[in-house]
Amino acid sequence: MNEGRHGAPFLFSGKSPTIPAMRCAVILAGGSGTRLWPASRRARPKQFLALGGNETLLAASVRRARAATPDVMIVTAADQADAARVEAPAAVIVVEPAARNTAAALGLAAAHLVARDPDAVMGAFPADQHVGDEAAFGAVIERAFTAAERGDVIVTLGLEPTRAETGFGWLELGGERGELGAGVRDVARFVEKPDGARAQAMLAGGAHLWNGGMFFVRARRLLDEIERHLPITGAGLRAIAAALARGDRDGAAAATATAYPGFPSVSIDHGVMEQAGDVVAVPGAFGWSDVGSWAAVAELLVTDGARNARRGDAVVVDGAGNLTVTDAGVIALVGVSGLTVVRAGDAVLVMPAERAQDVRAAVDALTAAGLSRYL
Repeated sequence: MNEGRHGAPFLFSGKSPTIPAMRCAVILAGGSGTRLWPASRRARPKQFLALGGNETLLAASVRRARAATPDVMIVTAADQADAARVEAPAAVIVVEPAARNTAAALGLAAAHLVARDPDAVMGAFPADQHVGDEAAFGAVIERAFTAAERGDVIVTLGLEPTRAETGFGWLELGGERGELGAGVRDVARFVEKPDGARAQAMLAGGAHLWNGGMFFVRARRLLDEIERHLPITGAGLRAIAAALARGDRDGAAAATATAYPGFPSVSIDHGVMEQAGDVVAVPGAFGWSDVGSWAAVAELLVTDGARNARRGDAVVVDGAGNLTVTDAGVIALVGVSGLTVVRAGDAVLVMPAERAQDVRAAVDALTAAGLSRYL
């Protein structure tokens, strides 16, 4: 019998200890990606865009995950489910009835997984990241899955930092956990988006890694942690998991529709990871980008001798450090530098490159002006 930490059983397990636990890659694909407007829209958010190559970000995420396991589950919104099926026709699609952030989404995935295998190990991945070195990435996630299988731990991927980044969360490393694999370290604490001085100190100190938002854990352990730290969410997930364990898919759907919209909207990091014990990190360096802004997109593209990056047809005369993106027609810049110009469908964005984090201001202004049809 597998029991939650409060003593009530989630599911019964009759599995032989000689049968390996199922591995499943859970990909979160329900985001809106407003910082990449106007290319990313409500009808087609950024995970369904090809920004760093010929594949969409979601299709690339699915392909990379299958290097570690053939079992892939995508958690997404109802209005994105059909697009997800096109990108990953062999994946299991789990639909959220409401957007309730990553703790609820991953808990829902875990409830589905324990019904298939009470000892299942899940690897959680965002749908909208870019990986430059896929061989190195595959080796790191294999080590992370193995560590989660060896111990009842939560394993994060810690990314080796390349700059004093203030827009990411960081991990402070503790002691070594050699029994879980070479290089595995305890996570002493999570550091959320530090200021510039602290980020510089952490970069120089060598005891911190970026938190890439990827982690590996037995599904039942995650459900136990959610029940402990987010009791409303935990109670709803228990009802969903119980119905799935009985094979009552209609009951599970009804429980999801009833309980899920009432779950608190909180990230897995804030809601669970920062409170949980026995969290460890597997470090890695594999050319990672969260593709979180147009500045990040520019870093993925080939530049000319004047550091101009482009996707689609464009010319730049007497200008340097520009990014141009167009899905139709051509963009021509003359005598300007440091601009980002994006044409997508019926909208155009023009801004200084250093304002890449402020695209949401344009989205908010369009909403206030009654122009949300362009979002």
